[in-house]
Amino acid sequence: MPILHAIILAVVQGLTEFLPISSTAHLVLLSYFAGWPEQGLAFDVALHVGTLAAVVLYFIRDWFELALAGFGIRPSPAMRDEDFSWKRRLFWLLVVGTIPGGIAGILFEKTVEDTLSKPIPIACALILVGLLMWWADRLTNLDRHVKQSNLTDALVVGTAQAFAIFPGVSRSGSTIIAGMWRRFTRESAARFSFLLSTPLIAGAALKEVPKLIHERHAGGLDLPMSTLLIGIVVSGLVGYAVIAFFLRYLQTRTLKVFVVYRIALGILVLLFVLLHLGSTR
Repeated sequence: MPILHAIILAVVQGLTEFLPISSTAHLVLLSYFAGWPEQGLAFDVALHVGTLAAVVLYFIRDWFELALAGFGIRPSPAMRDEDFSWKRRLFWLLVVGTIPGGIAGILFEKTVEDTLSKPIPIACALILVGLLMWWADRLTNLDRHVKQSNLTDALVVGTAQAFAIFPGVSRSGSTIIAGMWRRFTRESAARFSFLLSTPLIAGAALKEVPKLIHERHAGGLDLPMSTLLIGIVVSGLVGYAVIAFFLRYLQTRTLKVFVVYRIALGILVLLFVLLHLGSTR
């Protein structure tokens, strides 16, 4: 893999993993239209490690406090009882919310990737979720915050995250829509989405590590370590910047630009594929 291709793919992964436009869709479409070969297991793991590092580093203080509170340990003597209580509750809500996505990934991810990682299904998913996002963006009374989350929120948003195994849906897109349906503010819906995504992004990276180690020992690892490090660093840096930007953006802006982008991209992909099919007959 040329270094330029590695950098482009890493930038695309970092940009699209946390924006509600689907990283899987963009990586598949980029390779399809550019005529690039599949990036391979090793580089795919590197990209996931990079975005995992981004979300963990950005929310490291949150996760530190949530994990301690979850197991009944007060992170700071100065922490108020109210804050300790909701952080403890939120930790276990995030655990519960991760379950639907974990089950869906284990049972269906490979089948879905093999059958639906193609331009037309991806384009349809981009448009459909774009329309759902447009509907969610028009909802009123979005005034709830993360600290007010409850079990129903965790189950609803967690179930929405399970649909992210379909290329083109977008993990952040589906969960933000579900969060807004539960009347979270846009920024709170995104924050809950990113916190909820951390365990599954970690799982997606870690479950491939044994395969990667086996491939390396068998001599099948055809990418130099420098290329893998580039993928990790670039996707991580871009992902971190995107998280910071997106959370600030949603404090004062709507999702309209992402709605337009998703629908326009889906229509363009459909037109291109259909016209290409028509010209080859």
